[in-house]
Amino acid sequence: MRDALLDIGEVVAHTGLAPSALRFYEQRGLIASSGRNGLRRTYEAAVLERLALIACAREAGFGIAEIARFLGAGPGDEDLRAGMAAKADELDVLIARLTRMRAGLRHAVACDHEPLVACPEFKQMLAAKEPEQA
Repeated sequence: MRDALLDIGEVVAHTGLAPSALRFYEQRGLIASSGRNGLRRTYEAAVLERLALIACAREAGFGIAEIARFLGAGPGDEDLRAGMAAKADELDVLIARLTRMRAGLRHAVACDHEPLVACPEFKQMLAAKEPEQA
């Protein structure tokens, strides 16, 4: 079933990742190649979904070791679940901070204070209290 395989160049084209990143992820056990077509690595098409998950986790601040552990975890891994809950709390704080910053920037677009960052409304948005972590 050759049609279901993507060579490394196709994976690069779909994901925007460098071939070296794919090889690095493979070395770390995050993805696996399904073999070779000549000198080029090949991957099952499902690797694209896995790489999207890895990219999302990286953007959320997960390290490679954390991602590897998450990808291999089962439902009984209580330590991992606790770590995931803590990371979700961290993301809540970050999302709240970014949301305030976005609101402040949107306000600044229409604000006529000189300088813009001296606007009391802008300052209030950015100084809002962080949400309590669970």
